[in-house]
Amino acid sequence: MRTFHPSRGLWAALLALTFHLPWAYAGDTSAQAQLQRWSAEATTVPNAERGRLFFNSRHGGEWSCASCHGQLPTTPARHASTGKTVAPLAPAFNPERFTDAAKADKWFRRNCKDVLSRECTATEKADVLAWLVQLKP
Repeated sequence: MRTFHPSRGLWAALLALTFHLPWAYAGDTSAQAQLQRWSAEATTVPNAERGRLFFNSRHGGEWSCASCHGQLPTTPARHASTGKTVAPLAPAFNPERFTDAAKADKWFRRNCKDVLSRECTATEKADVLAWLVQLKP
Protein backbone atom coordinates (compact mmCIF):
# COMPACT_ATOMS: atom_id res chain seq x y z
CA MET A 1 0.00 0.00 0.00
CA ARG A 2 1.31 3.45 -0.93
CA THR A 3 1.38 6.12 1.71
CA PHE A 4 0.82 9.82 1.13
CA HIS A 5 3.96 11.86 1.47
CA PRO A 6 2.97 15.38 2.67
CA SER A 7 5.89 17.18 1.04
CA ARG A 8 5.02 15.76 -2.40
CA GLY A 9 1.38 16.79 -2.03
CA LEU A 10 2.36 20.24 -0.81
CA TRP A 11 4.80 20.65 -3.69
CA ALA A 12 2.17 19.64 -6.23
CA ALA A 13 -0.35 22.09 -4.74
CA LEU A 14 2.14 24.97 -4.76
CA LEU A 15 3.11 24.22 -8.33
CA ALA A 16 -0.53 24.15 -9.42
CA LEU A 17 -1.25 27.46 -7.67
CA THR A 18 1.77 29.11 -9.25
CA PHE A 19 0.31 28.61 -12.71
CA HIS A 20 -3.16 29.80 -11.72
CA LEU A 21 -2.35 33.11 -10.07
CA PRO A 22 -3.75 36.24 -11.77
CA TRP A 23 -0.30 37.58 -12.61
CA ALA A 24 0.31 34.49 -14.70
CA TYR A 25 -2.36 35.72 -17.10
CA ALA A 26 -1.05 39.27 -17.50
CA GLY A 27 0.43 39.63 -20.95
CA ASP A 28 -1.42 36.57 -22.22
CA THR A 29 -1.90 37.99 -25.71
CA SER A 30 -0.84 40.70 -28.14
CA ALA A 31 -2.58 43.27 -30.29
CA GLN A 32 -1.88 41.09 -33.33
CA ALA A 33 -3.36 38.01 -31.63
CA GLN A 34 -6.45 40.01 -30.59
CA LEU A 35 -6.83 41.20 -34.18
CA GLN A 36 -6.62 37.61 -35.42
CA ARG A 37 -9.17 36.48 -32.82
CA TRP A 38 -11.72 39.15 -33.73
CA SER A 39 -11.00 38.70 -37.45
CA ALA A 40 -11.83 35.01 -37.13
CA GLU A 41 -15.16 35.89 -35.47
CA ALA A 42 -15.98 38.72 -37.92
CA THR A 43 -18.08 38.38 -41.02
CA THR A 44 -15.78 40.59 -43.12
CA VAL A 45 -12.06 41.17 -43.56
CA PRO A 46 -10.84 43.88 -41.12
CA ASN A 47 -10.52 47.29 -42.72
CA ALA A 48 -8.36 49.97 -41.11
CA GLU A 49 -10.14 52.88 -42.83
CA ARG A 50 -13.52 51.57 -41.72
CA GLY A 51 -12.02 51.29 -38.20
CA ARG A 52 -10.82 54.92 -38.29
CA LEU A 53 -14.25 56.13 -39.39
CA PHE A 54 -15.96 54.02 -36.72
CA PHE A 55 -13.58 55.32 -34.02
CA ASN A 56 -14.23 58.97 -34.88
CA SER A 57 -18.02 58.74 -35.46
CA ARG A 58 -20.66 59.48 -32.83
CA HIS A 59 -23.08 56.76 -33.98
CA GLY A 60 -26.09 58.89 -33.14
CA GLY A 61 -25.01 59.43 -29.55
CA GLU A 62 -23.16 62.06 -27.60
CA TRP A 63 -19.74 60.37 -27.64
CA SER A 64 -17.36 58.69 -30.04
CA CYS A 65 -14.31 56.60 -29.15
CA ALA A 66 -12.29 59.74 -29.96
CA SER A 67 -14.16 61.67 -27.26
CA CYS A 68 -11.93 60.05 -24.65
CA HIS A 69 -9.01 58.64 -26.68
CA GLY A 70 -8.46 61.55 -29.08
CA GLN A 71 -8.96 61.53 -32.84
CA LEU A 72 -5.46 60.14 -33.24
CA PRO A 73 -4.99 57.90 -30.16
CA THR A 74 -1.21 58.09 -30.11
CA THR A 75 -0.82 60.48 -27.15
CA PRO A 76 -2.43 60.68 -23.72
CA ALA A 77 -5.96 62.13 -23.78
CA ARG A 78 -8.64 63.08 -21.24
CA HIS A 79 -11.82 61.14 -20.49
CA ALA A 80 -14.83 63.14 -21.67
CA SER A 81 -16.75 63.04 -18.39
CA THR A 82 -14.22 62.31 -15.64
CA GLY A 83 -11.28 64.30 -16.99
CA LYS A 84 -8.94 61.44 -16.04
CA THR A 85 -5.89 60.89 -18.22
CA VAL A 86 -6.32 58.08 -20.74
CA ALA A 87 -3.06 56.50 -21.94
CA PRO A 88 -2.48 56.19 -25.70
CA LEU A 89 -4.63 53.47 -27.24
CA ALA A 90 -2.46 52.66 -30.27
CA PRO A 91 -0.22 49.69 -29.36
CA ALA A 92 2.90 51.23 -30.94
CA PHE A 93 2.56 54.15 -28.52
CA ASN A 94 1.56 52.09 -25.48
CA PRO A 95 2.97 48.53 -25.57
CA GLU A 96 0.64 47.39 -22.76
CA ARG A 97 -2.48 47.89 -24.88
CA PHE A 98 -4.24 44.71 -25.98
CA THR A 99 -1.80 42.42 -24.12
CA ASP A 100 -4.43 41.12 -21.70
CA ALA A 101 -7.41 39.47 -23.39
CA ALA A 102 -9.76 39.83 -20.41
CA LYS A 103 -8.91 43.51 -20.03
CA ALA A 104 -9.36 44.18 -23.76
CA ASP A 105 -12.75 42.44 -23.71
CA LYS A 106 -13.82 44.34 -20.58
CA TRP A 107 -12.93 47.77 -21.95
CA PHE A 108 -14.37 47.13 -25.42
CA ARG A 109 -17.60 45.97 -23.78
CA ARG A 110 -17.78 48.97 -21.43
CA ASN A 111 -16.75 51.62 -23.96
CA CYS A 112 -18.92 50.29 -26.76
CA LYS A 113 -21.93 50.44 -24.47
CA ASP A 114 -21.07 54.09 -23.72
CA VAL A 115 -20.64 55.00 -27.40
CA LEU A 116 -23.15 52.70 -29.11
CA SER A 117 -25.52 51.72 -26.29
CA ARG A 118 -24.64 48.11 -27.16
CA GLU A 119 -21.62 45.87 -27.37
CA CYS A 120 -19.39 46.14 -30.43
CA THR A 121 -19.45 43.35 -32.96
CA ALA A 122 -16.33 41.32 -33.74
CA THR A 123 -16.21 43.13 -37.10
CA GLU A 124 -16.20 46.53 -35.41
CA LYS A 125 -13.50 45.48 -32.95
CA ALA A 126 -11.36 44.01 -35.75
CA ASP A 127 -11.75 47.16 -37.88
CA VAL A 128 -10.79 49.49 -35.02
CA LEU A 129 -7.84 47.33 -34.01
CA ALA A 130 -6.71 47.05 -37.66
CA TRP A 131 -6.54 50.85 -37.71
CA LEU A 132 -4.83 51.10 -34.31
CA VAL A 133 -2.07 48.58 -35.13
CA GLN A 134 -1.12 50.39 -38.32
CA LEU A 135 -0.48 53.66 -36.43
CA LYS A 136 3.29 53.92 -36.08
CA PRO A 137 5.66 56.52 -34.53
